[in-house]
Amino acid sequence: MDRVTLETDEAMIGLQKIEVEGRRFVLLPENEYERLCRTAGEAVATADEKLPALPKPDRHGRFPALQYARISLARDLIRDRRGVGLSQQRLADLAGVRQETLSRIETGKHTARPRTVDKIMRAIEAERQRLRSVRQRRS
Repeated sequence: MDRVTLETDEAMIGLQKIEVEGRRFVLLPENEYERLCRTAGEAVATADEKLPALPKPDRHGRFPALQYARISLARDLIRDRRGVGLSQQRLADLAGVRQETLSRIETGKHTARPRTVDKIMRAIEAERQRLRSVRQRRS
């Protein structure tokens, strides 16, 4: 059985530290974790988020490559877009693509052109940089 120790930090309500097999971990409330992710400009999918489901492997354990690639891209785009707080329409405007195009890509059922994905990713990165600048000016 693994050795687990638990200690509570009184300075932060709900913060707990645990040690498992000699490695230390910090536990904190999910809403605090999500706040920290937003502050860092990162998005983390929670169980209740509606993300396209990854395809299941066939009976030989193989995944359908094209479908898997489409859905993986869709999930990443959704997380990144949400992480910087953009709606589909706003991201589409910043990237210079149609909202309908972005929506189709985010369903995971359509193949996006590399140029389109590049435009979208550049727009997300530009928004991340803008948010970092805003945070730095406030500090």
